Amino acid sequence: MAHGREREENAYASVGPSLSVRWVQGFPKQNVHFVNDSTICYPCGNFVIFINIETKKKTVLQCMNGVVGVVATNVPYEVVAFSDRRLKPLIYIYNFPGLTRRTKLKGSVLLDYTLLSFSYCGTYLASYSSLPEFELALWKWESSVILCKKSQPGVDVSCMTFNPMNWRQLCLSSPSALTVWTVEKSNQEHYLKAKSVKLPMEDGSFYNETDVIFPTSLPKDLIYGPVLPLSAIAGLVGEEAETFRPKDDLYPLLHPTMHCWTPTNDLYIGCEEGHLLMVNAETLKVTILNKIEDTTSREGCHLINPVTMAYQKGGVLISGIDGFVYSFIIKDLHYKIEDFLQVEEPVEHMMFSPSYQMLLIQTEKGSIYIYTFGEEPTFNRVLEACDGKFQAIDFISPGNEYCMTLTHSGEVCVWCLEDGTCASRICLNTPATVLASSPSSFSAAVGTQEGSIHFLDVRDPETPRAVYKVFPSEWSVQHLLYDQRGIYLLVGTSEGCIFIINANPSSLFQILGFVEVGKDILQISTVSLLETDIVEVMVLSPLLETGRSRLEIFTLPTTLPQVSTSFADERGRLRDELIAKFLYEIEHTLSSAVLDYQSHQVYGFCNQVPYICSYRLPEKEHSGICILKPYQKVQSKHYGPGMLSLSPHGLWLTTIAKGGIMCIRDVHTLETFARSRSHSHQGHGIQSVRISMDGKNILVNGRNDGTLVYLRWRRFGGNLASEILEYCQKLLISLSNTMDEENDYLSILKRESLNLGSTSEHTINEDTKLSIDSSQEELTQVDNSKEIPWIQQKSQEAIRKEVKLFSKKRKEIKTGIKALAKTVLTMMEENEAIDNIAKLEQKEFSLDLEELERLHNENEEEVAKIRKDAEMHNLAKAYLAELIKEECWNAMAVKGRALKCFHMPYVVENFPMKERTDEELKELKRVLQQKKIEAECLKLRKEIVEVQSAITLVKKHREEEDEEEEEDVAVKTSNLPNYLLGSLSTDFGVHASLLSGQLELHSREEKINQIILLKDVIYKVKTIFNNEFDAAYKQKEFEIARVKERNVRIQEIILDLDLEEVVWQPEFDDCEKPERTLVVENKEITAHRFVNPWQKNKTQFTVTSKMEQWLLTRGPDTRHRALMDMMGGVLEVKKEDILRMVIPQPAFMAKPDAVWSEEERKQFKEYEKKVKELNEEREKYRKSLEAEMKKLQNSIQESTQNFDEHLKRLFERRVKAEMVVNQEELKINNLVFSLLLDEEISSREAFLNNYLIKKQAEKNQTSEAIQKAKEDLDTYREHYDNLLAEDKIFKIKVIQSYILKSAVNKERASEESCNPSNDMSVLRFWIAALKKNFLKFPVTRWIYSTNFLNADQGFRNRKYTQILPVLCLLESDQNLGN
Repeated sequence: MAHGREREENAYASVGPSLSVRWVQGFPKQNVHFVNDSTICYPCGNFVIFINIETKKKTVLQCMNGVVGVVATNVPYEVVAFSDRRLKPLIYIYNFPGLTRRTKLKGSVLLDYTLLSFSYCGTYLASYSSLPEFELALWKWESSVILCKKSQPGVDVSCMTFNPMNWRQLCLSSPSALTVWTVEKSNQEHYLKAKSVKLPMEDGSFYNETDVIFPTSLPKDLIYGPVLPLSAIAGLVGEEAETFRPKDDLYPLLHPTMHCWTPTNDLYIGCEEGHLLMVNAETLKVTILNKIEDTTSREGCHLINPVTMAYQKGGVLISGIDGFVYSFIIKDLHYKIEDFLQVEEPVEHMMFSPSYQMLLIQTEKGSIYIYTFGEEPTFNRVLEACDGKFQAIDFISPGNEYCMTLTHSGEVCVWCLEDGTCASRICLNTPATVLASSPSSFSAAVGTQEGSIHFLDVRDPETPRAVYKVFPSEWSVQHLLYDQRGIYLLVGTSEGCIFIINANPSSLFQILGFVEVGKDILQISTVSLLETDIVEVMVLSPLLETGRSRLEIFTLPTTLPQVSTSFADERGRLRDELIAKFLYEIEHTLSSAVLDYQSHQVYGFCNQVPYICSYRLPEKEHSGICILKPYQKVQSKHYGPGMLSLSPHGLWLTTIAKGGIMCIRDVHTLETFARSRSHSHQGHGIQSVRISMDGKNILVNGRNDGTLVYLRWRRFGGNLASEILEYCQKLLISLSNTMDEENDYLSILKRESLNLGSTSEHTINEDTKLSIDSSQEELTQVDNSKEIPWIQQKSQEAIRKEVKLFSKKRKEIKTGIKALAKTVLTMMEENEAIDNIAKLEQKEFSLDLEELERLHNENEEEVAKIRKDAEMHNLAKAYLAELIKEECWNAMAVKGRALKCFHMPYVVENFPMKERTDEELKELKRVLQQKKIEAECLKLRKEIVEVQSAITLVKKHREEEDEEEEEDVAVKTSNLPNYLLGSLSTDFGVHASLLSGQLELHSREEKINQIILLKDVIYKVKTIFNNEFDAAYKQKEFEIARVKERNVRIQEIILDLDLEEVVWQPEFDDCEKPERTLVVENKEITAHRFVNPWQKNKTQFTVTSKMEQWLLTRGPDTRHRALMDMMGGVLEVKKEDILRMVIPQPAFMAKPDAVWSEEERKQFKEYEKKVKELNEEREKYRKSLEAEMKKLQNSIQESTQNFDEHLKRLFERRVKAEMVVNQEELKINNLVFSLLLDEEISSREAFLNNYLIKKQAEKNQTSEAIQKAKEDLDTYREHYDNLLAEDKIFKIKVIQSYILKSAVNKERASEESCNPSNDMSVLRFWIAALKKNFLKFPVTRWIYSTNFLNADQGFRNRKYTQILPVLCLLESDQNLGN
């Protein structure tokens, strides 16, 4: 029985038939809880399921607003609390077993509750929410009020429990922290106070944590000022400064996974690292318990990762992912591990029953076990979970007793519809996708991912068995559908093929053929009426390219099993013309479509708009594609894309979607007449729905919530029931004979056929089998041990027929191939014998042109890839070089360069400088203007302050003396070194008059202005030095040019004198001309330059044309040859030629001296005289050249040495400039450090102010709380005193009534007049009672005394003489008299 019906269902129940939940099948994904000693509960989808441990009977409670969030139970009050998952969720509290709503809790949580926990005593409930609040709230659930709440942003909590011995303590644990919360109460006010447990580090040691807010161990630096906390250095001033720690100061701590309370108010904590901790809840002291090693423990059973924990006497029970439950025996600070229980699966949760007689064990899969303690302990399974969520569902025909479910792992379960118990289960041990039950026999089909279909015999639901398997293809089975009469089984695959299988077991589930449709089949719909001999099939598939949907409708005759060979081709594909296949397209996308039983129209569920449309099919046949237009359109009132299905009799249209609501509509009007919200959008809605043959039973399966809901009708009658019942009876009568026959065949099938399959279609008796590839037509060997799909067998059979048909042609081709192969082998042998240059590669002999083209394409792709990688690498390098050049060269107004001496090892560098920005210049101008204004103000202030005194004449007499003293002081002052004046910048002509004294800077603005002025000083010093450097650089350029000019003459003299001296030629280095490094010269490139052919031709053409032009301009060379022959190529003999001049010898000198004539002897003497004169002239000229060369060399040496001396002085100037720059930068750094220190101090001061304000606010809150508590205490005391006084008055009234009654009796008995002494005796007795018992205050006693006297009617009627003694007695009491 289900409780908590929907409001929508109530509305429909009042006007017509409605649906009710009979039972819900699902398995726990959260922790299971005890409601009492015999009942447990857990959430599942939209329901909370209750299970009686003894009877296994289930009761369900439905959530009003979708998926159930978290659940908690309170055993003493027998109530269950759960939250819903919606925007601004609520907490509902229901009584058990009545399942009536006790109360509803509404808080300020926006999204979801993550934890709920009841206190063990009292009516308190703790809740914890997820983001954005992360709020812990304490509820008084009986009165539906929040007593107190506390938010801790960003903290996720995994476990929350109350202290069983003290409801004012809660423990909240997460994987990174453990917190103990205390509930403090003052009258009706409640407060939550948190204390964090300091966990040890991962190695088990404790970290000595220092105070972050007020550290006491910081060092003190007397030079650089105070050392402030890291939070102040980081600039934190808010609450984050209280917990700030740098990354290097963080240490990995233990990670708690579970905890439990002990009767001594201690906590046992299990950690992910395997440690077991004990925490004192009062002092929060953490103790690491030590393990006692047991050498006798069996191997292979170790606690790897503890998951859950339960306290027991003397220790705890702990389980992990290994499927064992261990008993930890704790004594003092040590524990010993003992094996307690072995479970088949990993344990996820454990808890004791309220009586501590049973231990509940919940596994990871969802199974529930109960271990009962006693003399003979028992271990029973309460709930056996399926292996995963339900993938598919269906009824076992006719659908009034049993149903089946399928999980992804291939587990098939049979459920009894009466009470929802599991009748049996069978596992196929293969990933499964779909399930379908045959209406014509007690068999069912299961489709798998590998493409096979398993057939189950379900004649006996308690012992189902797999009897057969067919293997149509290797493609995954996505759809399985029997037609209404169970003639055919339609199998839809992922590749767009629909296989038609004979659904009768007598045919051994023969595959009749397949039809090719579009890929990604969305739905298959069939129409198989009793009065027809055809089965109409409609297939819906999407057209993603055009945004349309395609419908393909074809017809299968009932005689297809007898004529399947004529309807299909050799490869098994059914011919389109024989099955009357028609194509239709819809101009928008559909998520689902079904064909009505009259085959006149199609119902479609629109994918992108919330509409359900009907489309009329054309009556006339057509060719090609027909476009369908909507004929009828109604709003679906569903969320997201949905699914449509027709009832067995075709008059109900069922719609489901992501919203989780199932609607049953009239197929003619499309109006909803029944609906049920069995699931919700949080679980992605409903996956599938099935209606039994008689329409009384409905199964609804959730998509992701793992819930199967069984619905039945309420007030089911009239035409609604008669139509479907009539159809059901006709169908059952029609199928009765067929079902008996087919069920008999099921009993004949053997279990071994599951693995062997059909001999005619699935086994190969031959050792090997010839298979021909359609593209290569090569012979291959097929292993007969591997199962071959039916479609591949058909293809092989067709190939064998083609081989047999073209065998002669094939032999001719093989002969030609062998001859060609022989020729190629001969060519390869010849290729091996030739030289390496002429040798071809091995791949050149390949006759496979496609392979050659593929290799060529691969090479081209590889080359293109390498080229692209190189280009990208070069581009990256070029980009980086451009960035460096822009930053270090182009952005510099003054490029960095150096100057070297000619003879000394001195190198002088200039200061590279960037151009000052407009903002810097504007800021400098502002500071200079401000300094000038300050100077003028100071000057005017001095003039105003100075007052002319009366000793003006004396001052005039001393003017001369003062002037002399001032001159002396000026001389003395000018003699002081600059470093004593505070700056060396005056050596470079930079005035520092606008700079303030270093001890006069106090405010932040003054320091910033000083930094700007110091930067200006540095800029000016660098600029002045750079100007001097530029002058020296130009001087060196001039010196090098002059040396080059003189070296030309020196080189001429060396050539004239034939000396072997080397001319010294100075050049600029790369450091002196750094721009040369940015230009790559040809000589720097070592690689050979690649020149295109057209570039080579262009170069040759250019050289040829230039040569021709030169020859044309030169003209005839007759004059040049004559000059060379006559005068050695010169018209005038120069002085420099004297060294090369030679006097020719007379011709007769070739003869002996003895035969010379006198004339010849005279000529010889003249010749000797000329030679002597020439030698003298030559020596004289040589000496003059040597003297000139030495003079030039001395001049070069002197000029270069003078430049070196100048550069040496410039080097000293550079050192001094660097000293100035460093000095000013040191000042800037000191100022910056001072500003930084000021900021840190300001941050620290701001934090301390905020901290003080926070503490003052807390103090004010505490004072207000104390004041309120005092007022509450005074009120309570006054209330207590009033109650106590009322109690005493009641007692006195009793005494008074007794005394008055006695007095009245005595008065009536006495014959005398009233005696005042009687009243006085009564009053004395009453006053003594007042003094003895309770009345301590005299005023209060007086009030009560007068009230006592006034209460006596007779006393007020007496005479004054009678009343007076009584009043005197009252006055005799000292306190009353006062």
